[in-house]
Amino acid sequence: MCNMTFEENSGENSSERMESVATALEEVLSSALPQGCITVGVYEAAKSLNADPDNVVLCLLAADDEEEDVALQIHFTLIQAFCCENDINILRVSNMRRLAEILGGGKGGQGEPADLHCVLVTNPQSSDPALSKVNRFCRDSRCLDQWVPVINLPDR
Repeated sequence: MCNMTFEENSGENSSERMESVATALEEVLSSALPQGCITVGVYEAAKSLNADPDNVVLCLLAADDEEEDVALQIHFTLIQAFCCENDINILRVSNMRRLAEILGGGKGGQGEPADLHCVLVTNPQSSDPALSKVNRFCRDSRCLDQWVPVINLPDR
């Protein structure tokens, strides 16, 4: 069901709306992290998606603009297809540095950098208004044939 108004599609509101969705995404990640509702890493995400796709509410794919890793692009394509098949909302996120900050510095086990190329959010508080806003943005983007919309996380 696509019921976007002309104002929502216009260029003026577009940047404000993107900023609003980026802020909502930050809120979703910040609230899901302490609840243990975040899965980080392409491999871990694939395992989680395979084991329990119904538990995943949002998939974030992040890559720097200059990144041209073919294997990573293949992983992204497979994850996107799986998410589309299982009605999981997907966002491409630019600004991996900011994503790392939101997720606690982006350090994995033994202090190594975490693989932030794929981040899953699994069943946080279901009545989260920020998650509802992000999900609505994803749905509205699909109505405009943008199956994987891009969100830029602004520096803080």
